[in-house]
Amino acid sequence: MNKQTIRDVSWQGKRALVRVDFNVPIQKGVVGDDTRIRAAIPTIKYLVDHGASVVLMSHLGRPKNTVVEDLRLKPVADHLSSLMGISVQATPAVAGAEARVAAMSLTPGHVLLLENTRFDAREEANDESLAREYAALADVFVNDAFGAAHRAHASTEGVARYLPAVAGFLMERELDALAGTLEHPERPFITIIGGAKISDKIGVIENLLTKVDALLIGGGMANTFLLAQGHAMGDSLVEVSSIELAKRMIELAAQRGTKLLLPTDAVVADTFAPDATTRIVPITGVTSGWRILDIGPDTRIAYAHEIARAKTVIWNGPMGVFEMPAFATGTRAVAQALADSQAKSVIGGGDSVAAIEQMGLADKVSHISTGGGASLELLEGRVLPGVAALRDR
Repeated sequence: MNKQTIRDVSWQGKRALVRVDFNVPIQKGVVGDDTRIRAAIPTIKYLVDHGASVVLMSHLGRPKNTVVEDLRLKPVADHLSSLMGISVQATPAVAGAEARVAAMSLTPGHVLLLENTRFDAREEANDESLAREYAALADVFVNDAFGAAHRAHASTEGVARYLPAVAGFLMERELDALAGTLEHPERPFITIIGGAKISDKIGVIENLLTKVDALLIGGGMANTFLLAQGHAMGDSLVEVSSIELAKRMIELAAQRGTKLLLPTDAVVADTFAPDATTRIVPITGVTSGWRILDIGPDTRIAYAHEIARAKTVIWNGPMGVFEMPAFATGTRAVAQALADSQAKSVIGGGDSVAAIEQMGLADKVSHISTGGGASLELLEGRVLPGVAALRDR
């Protein structure tokens, strides 16, 4: 990573403004999954241990530029306090005079959490006045919110115009794992792409076809590729508008010499339901009244074999409707193959992350990304505004 990090700053007596991603589930004032909060602790602890006072800011949910009581960050401050064993103050102010008074009263080693950035209409507009108000709170800006780095908001990009801006440890890890893997993969380098639609991930597929040795496709998007090859898909989900796009991707793979693997068999069902009647059929045997909801056993074996010989793997998207146990076997097989592999394995995207965590295999892979949309845009080869705003080394 060619960006400066918090290691490049002398923090004694300085005030750090840290953008974190505390967009976590809260029910009745209690934090549910605290993975994102825990992910930010190494950065906060480093700053505190090196003599800084810390002002944290984050969004939570989609309050649509107004105050929503259930989306206040006080429960997050309380939860962070218990995790770190220190008192984390919370202020009801997003920015402005009240926030400035709270920030200026901090002494080294103390932590303050500002209110939900999206309560202020200027945040998502990347308004200059809000960015300046944020900048008035600290000496240095630290972006540790990879999950929001693809947004050009006042708290991710705007404030970096007015303060020296460096990466936190989570941001550094994400960029090294994703961007670093794309730039310098050990080969064979393969990518597994799943999910419902080609149109959601066309940029990812196009970019990766120029970089990987093999591309394995599953999920609903595979149906459109198979239809483009002339296979009947019965009642399966397909994107008719993306058939020509799929043909172009198949041709591009052939031109580049990239191995493109599609399912050769499938688990089909007579209805989209957990208790549907199911069959295993070859791809040539999908008939009217039946729909593909998972990859079949031959495809699982072929994909696992490809994973086993790889040195670098990026996985984004499930192989089927993994939320229903009857159609989770393909996704589980890919997750298990990754867990058994010696390859560097990077998991990006909400559904594939949820799947590997649900299957208890999260600790068996090299890196799990905290940023769904940001991960996708990085895999597409896009420049993330929140990353571009950081100081180069």
